[in-house]
Amino acid sequence: MCGLVGVFQRAGNRVEPDVLARMAEVIRHRGPDDEGQWIDGEVGLHHLRLSVIDLATGHQPMQSGPAVIAFNGEIYNYVELREELKTLGCEFRTSSDTEVILQGYLQHGPAFVDRLNGMFAFVLVDRARGIAVAARDHFGIKPLYLHVTSEHILFASEIKALLRHPDVRAEPDRDAIRDYLTFQYCLSDATMFHGVRKVQPGHYLTIDLGDLAIHDHLYWEPRFEVDAYHTEEYFKDRIREAITDSVRLQMRSDVPVGTYLSGGTDSSLVTMLASRYAGEPLKTFTGAFAEGPQFDESEYARVAADACGATSFLIHPTEQEFVDLMPHLVWHMDEPAAGPGLFPQYIVSGFARQQVTVALGGQGGDEIFGGYARYVVAYLEQAIKGAIFENNEEGEHIVSLKSILPNLPYLKQYVPMLKDFWAEGAFEPMDRRYFRLVDRSGGMLDLFTDDFRADFDHEGTFARFQSVFNHPDTQSFFNRMTHFDMVSSLPALLHVEDRVSMAHSLESRVPLLDRRVVDLVTHMPPAMKFKGAEMKYVLKKAIRDIVPARILDRKEKMGFPVPLHLWAKNKARDLFADVLLSDRCRQRGLFDPTVVEGLLDREHAFGRRLWGLLNLEMWYRTFIDAA
Repeated sequence: MCGLVGVFQRAGNRVEPDVLARMAEVIRHRGPDDEGQWIDGEVGLHHLRLSVIDLATGHQPMQSGPAVIAFNGEIYNYVELREELKTLGCEFRTSSDTEVILQGYLQHGPAFVDRLNGMFAFVLVDRARGIAVAARDHFGIKPLYLHVTSEHILFASEIKALLRHPDVRAEPDRDAIRDYLTFQYCLSDATMFHGVRKVQPGHYLTIDLGDLAIHDHLYWEPRFEVDAYHTEEYFKDRIREAITDSVRLQMRSDVPVGTYLSGGTDSSLVTMLASRYAGEPLKTFTGAFAEGPQFDESEYARVAADACGATSFLIHPTEQEFVDLMPHLVWHMDEPAAGPGLFPQYIVSGFARQQVTVALGGQGGDEIFGGYARYVVAYLEQAIKGAIFENNEEGEHIVSLKSILPNLPYLKQYVPMLKDFWAEGAFEPMDRRYFRLVDRSGGMLDLFTDDFRADFDHEGTFARFQSVFNHPDTQSFFNRMTHFDMVSSLPALLHVEDRVSMAHSLESRVPLLDRRVVDLVTHMPPAMKFKGAEMKYVLKKAIRDIVPARILDRKEKMGFPVPLHLWAKNKARDLFADVLLSDRCRQRGLFDPTVVEGLLDREHAFGRRLWGLLNLEMWYRTFIDAA
């Protein structure tokens, strides 16, 4: 796992080595083991390496013939691809996955990226063809940002590296701020910084080195082409095989490997399978809070660890650590983050790095297999709507009122969500209803000034949401919901995962996000994978004899809750007050200080309003004010 910087400039404007080095220096935490720079006139690459595979000969930027690459990530099927390329006459000087990308590109061109099974972001320069290629993996596990002007194109693994370039100014993007308040992340390729964009997951860019023209190519996205021929047993077997093989491939490493283990279905599955390939007792890492059982699911993590003979470590993040580290976390994140869970993830990652260099986790399972309670809430309304109006806008009855009844106990802890969801707009079109389920602005906007709220374009945000939600060629509500989450909220969660691990120079791998797994699930009939609105129905059936029943049959879902509402009345109160009630914050004119002060005493359990405000104001201070 690594960090990279790339600079492409107009003809006659040579890249300065010091500028590249200054940009790269700010992300040195991503690659503390090695460093390299390559400049050829108006083109330059700088690379910082965390050595995981081929520790001796994997130096970057790496060159083969006319092609030079700076690569961040891991290619898990590099062994198989290398053998295939050898049959075509390719000769290899190293045993690294980086050289496999180079040779594959020289043989097949940019489209070779779709053959890669892994997490990756890279910038490749091909002087013979006069182009550069910038690519990002299928799901956006590894980050890549760009800044474009008439004079240059800049690339970097983190936004803070772009901000080190003398021609880049840190300015807020107003539409992106609206997205953040609504979803707690930005849609599509936007970032919170004006002029800074993301290379989108499943895309690669080609850049003409002569005129710096950029062409965007979509090479993969989730496609919902339903396979109505195969049976449920067939899909269960194939999913089980694909996940098992993904974990096998991702256990490849020349350094120690462990797993994150929360006690949920996904991380337990990854841990159980990883233990088969560990060669010695697997090390697992679990976080919990001492503030009470509602913040601690470590008993389930122990069940999984004991079942596979793992050596388990339990870490308790503290309120004082939250107070001390929050400014540091905001700096690492680059953008305001999706939820307070990043804090305990950061603490657990730091502890894990003392024991291992690579950690596998269960991210992606909820989005792929349907693991969020909001899917059940949405289908409860759909079932009632269909029963009342005697119709079905999906064309096929996925969930009936009768079939959903056994799974309604899952919603016991989500009664507040149900009340809010049904407060207005019942039985609206599917896009409006799901927007209500993911829209967090309702409770947030009351905390902002009248001027800010008057300028808040809610319908414009909904239109951007519609362009994503209504994109896939499917009538299925379930497919549209999971598609939106796969391409929008999942990259935001992966952003957090990347930053909290790379802050400690720890490589985090996510084996459930294997293209083979997702292609299987998206091709399944919706009624088969979400039978009776049971969350993760098909996954649970596929892994019933792998994961302990006590974990699979859990009715409650925790998701690493943080006791912020308790801390706001304790030691952390000074942090919240000093930031949110400060003169600087008042002068910014975003928040209503009277309402914010009251929130310190009445933030509800597991609420995100204080977190959202704190992140936004500290982001302004760290990046916008500092500029």
